[in-house]
Amino acid sequence: MTEQYKYEIIKRLVETKGNKDNAALKLGCTRRNINRLIKGYLDQGKIFFIHGNRGRKPSHTIEDNIKENILNLYRTKYYNTNFTHYCELLEEHEKIKVSVSTVQNILMSEGMLSPKARRVTKKRMRLKLKKQRNATKSKKEVAKITENIVALEDAHPRRPRCAFLGEMIQMDASVHFWFGDKKTHLHIAVDDATGTVVGAYFDRQETLKGYYNVFHQILNNHGIPYMFYTDRRTVFEYRQKKSPSLEKDTFTQFGYACKQLGVEIRTTSNPQAKGRVERMFQTLQSRLPIELRLAGATTIEQANIFLDSYIQKYNAKFALPLNNIKSVFEKQPDNEKINLTLAVLVNRKIDNGHCIRLNKKYYKPIDSNGYPVYYHKGTLALVIKSFDGQLFTSIGEKVYTLDEIPEHEYTSRNFHYPQSTEKPRKRYIPPMSHPWKKSTFTKFVKKQKHYYEQSFESAMYSQALTIAK
Repeated sequence: MTEQYKYEIIKRLVETKGNKDNAALKLGCTRRNINRLIKGYLDQGKIFFIHGNRGRKPSHTIEDNIKENILNLYRTKYYNTNFTHYCELLEEHEKIKVSVSTVQNILMSEGMLSPKARRVTKKRMRLKLKKQRNATKSKKEVAKITENIVALEDAHPRRPRCAFLGEMIQMDASVHFWFGDKKTHLHIAVDDATGTVVGAYFDRQETLKGYYNVFHQILNNHGIPYMFYTDRRTVFEYRQKKSPSLEKDTFTQFGYACKQLGVEIRTTSNPQAKGRVERMFQTLQSRLPIELRLAGATTIEQANIFLDSYIQKYNAKFALPLNNIKSVFEKQPDNEKINLTLAVLVNRKIDNGHCIRLNKKYYKPIDSNGYPVYYHKGTLALVIKSFDGQLFTSIGEKVYTLDEIPEHEYTSRNFHYPQSTEKPRKRYIPPMSHPWKKSTFTKFVKKQKHYYEQSFESAMYSQALTIAK
């Protein structure tokens, strides 16, 4: 269009011997350039006005075979990847370095939208596909176009960040097809000030075990945080009136562990209030399944091993730098205190064989000198399973280790010679200052609000029965 306009202006100028200044004003150039155009017109005619780069590809144009490779890789290997992540994977695994806008133009020209596309982009693509669908007659083409239309997703509003590292740790779990064909739960903890993932763990369900593992990573790698911000699951908060037994009251255990370390727990029923961790799950659901698939992780054990390296890579890319952000994490406790604090408790009774039954196995209490201790049937015992898997029991004001009783003896007194005369080895037993003493734990439970509500209801019920009789 510009070349044709120039040609018509110069042709009219030459034929009518018009004003060169007027022609220069129309074309937005100088009088000297008008003279050059007139000379070119007289020598070559209309061909002179054709630009020299017409029909030539720019030097930075991507070759057609690379475009086809980008399309094929997205369809087969890196499907469901957002465009920014796809560019990173192309550079890392395929050695193809292209910009995000280039990938976006290539894929969107074929009707492919990013899973993280904005609402305006989806609307514009929907209108474009609608026009194509109206213009085509083939049912196959209509079905293919319809598949490319991505449903709109709600976004979470932002909230201001905290001032210090460790001031607020947001924790949550997300159920998703992270790997394989079964849904699993990813538990993560995110620092609100920097957006750093400080703990991550896969489990089959959203459980106390998953959050204990995340807490263990925080204590080992960073220290004791000031506060946890979570949803109102029973792992963190318990307000149900008709409570199950104490061993199912997981709020008491996690809450008591936080109390021993001086960590505050704040809960909310509004997901937007902890938008940092909610938005992070959107990013992880877009990126992590592809990374796990490329790494060949198919089990929870493999996925948790892969998380260690991936979280470091993720933080390096997305977390804010710690230049001027002060840390309020307290000093890490020793391993012994961590193992005893992050413990799971179960109430049991001594049976008529002077043993404790747990998970279809029988255990006998052992004192610090390695000798078994026998209590009467019905004696109350608090079984303590430390984080590293050791089993203890608190009976009264004493703590013992637990030894599993095998189904069959390993040796025979009648057929194995010589018989061992070694004394039982001494056992390590936590001191009475450890946080899971039965009396201390029971005292804490009785202070809980829901405990008083249940006690009051039980008393009223007993009184009503007495009156009725």
